[in-house]
Amino acid sequence: QVQVVESGGGLGQAGGSLRLSCAASGNIYTIETMGWYRQAPGKERELVANMNRAANTNYLDSVKGRFTISRDIVKNTAYLQMNSLKPEDTAVYYCNADLWVIENADVRRIDSWGQGTQVTVSS
Repeated sequence: QVQVVESGGGLGQAGGSLRLSCAASGNIYTIETMGWYRQAPGKERELVANMNRAANTNYLDSVKGRFTISRDIVKNTAYLQMNSLKPEDTAVYYCNADLWVIENADVRRIDSWGQGTQVTVSS
């Protein structure tokens, strides 16, 4: 089994900063991509940022220059540094891991999600 756990959400002020952390644990062989998604009330879940093993990144246009994703490959963790926060960044943020797990002496690729952490930005 694999667990993905986020932490670090909470209340921030417009123009301020928050840092989210994500840790994956379990029978992990390797993680291909870790990413952050968010879902605001009444909206679809969207990709905020992700990073693959080669450290290539993708960012949502609206967060470019404000948010930075990073990973610790050895510790199976990912972080999202959010600066210059805006009220429209308010959402539940989910960590996602595209990874290979060890099962019965074999490996299998799965997509695993955390439970989400609330980020609320006040104006």
